[in-house]
Amino acid sequence: MTAHDATPPGRAASDLGGLVALITGAGKGIGAATAVAFADAGADVAVVARTGADVAHVADEVRARGRRCIEVTGDVNDLNLLAELVERTVGGLGRLDIVVNNAGGSVSRPFLDTRVEQLEGSFHFNVSVPFELSRVATPHLLRSDAAAIVNVSSVAGVNVSRGSLAHSLTKAAVNQLTRLMAAELAPRIRVNAVLPGAVETDALRGFLSAKAPDVREEMVARTAMRRNGTPEDIAHAIVFLASPAASWITGKLLEVDGLVFSGLIPSKLPDLEG
Repeated sequence: MTAHDATPPGRAASDLGGLVALITGAGKGIGAATAVAFADAGADVAVVARTGADVAHVADEVRARGRRCIEVTGDVNDLNLLAELVERTVGGLGRLDIVVNNAGGSVSRPFLDTRVEQLEGSFHFNVSVPFELSRVATPHLLRSDAAAIVNVSSVAGVNVSRGSLAHSLTKAAVNQLTRLMAAELAPRIRVNAVLPGAVETDALRGFLSAKAPDVREEMVARTAMRRNGTPEDIAHAIVFLASPAASWITGKLLEVDGLVFSGLIPSKLPDLEG
């Protein structure tokens, strides 16, 4: 059985048992939910984030599910840390099958208020870091029959809105990076991206708490599913793209946003019954 074959005999399409995943930005939010979801699917997990207490809590959640966990406190913006992360994962868990490039972030401002230093910082965090981690992980991933890389991008990378230059631009770069990596690493390693919409992380809740209530109401009104997302919504999509269920999917950008409407907001959505 090779990496480009269908689901191996005896393995359920959603089963990650025996596999090892490395997840960045795993201290809270989408990253923490993803680590737990991988453990629920049977994978052992290596988690990294900047805050030690957060990483320790997530590691406890993984171990409570009977899975092994390597926990690392560190800032992935330090490119020298990335090779160490890979080696600690392989050394502690025996292999590496999946990389989830979740860590990232930008401080976006309007075009005229953006400075090149801010733009370069966003490119480093959102593009250079996942590129470099994927690059140093590739020799180990090539030893796996189930190798996958999942990048966490954003619907901001395909949409256009004012005041989000650095974030939107660098997430668009992540999308193209995903497709280029997929083309070069196929058929041995699958590479896909999840593009979250508005997800109720601590950061978004903090932002919305400082705004008028109608800001949240407008976000929900623009979403066909009539709610903001949860970290678990995104985590489940990441697990799918990393699993044998997606064995013939690579180079794809999966928007997980509850279907955001563009343009005018529908004045009233009908209630469906049955």
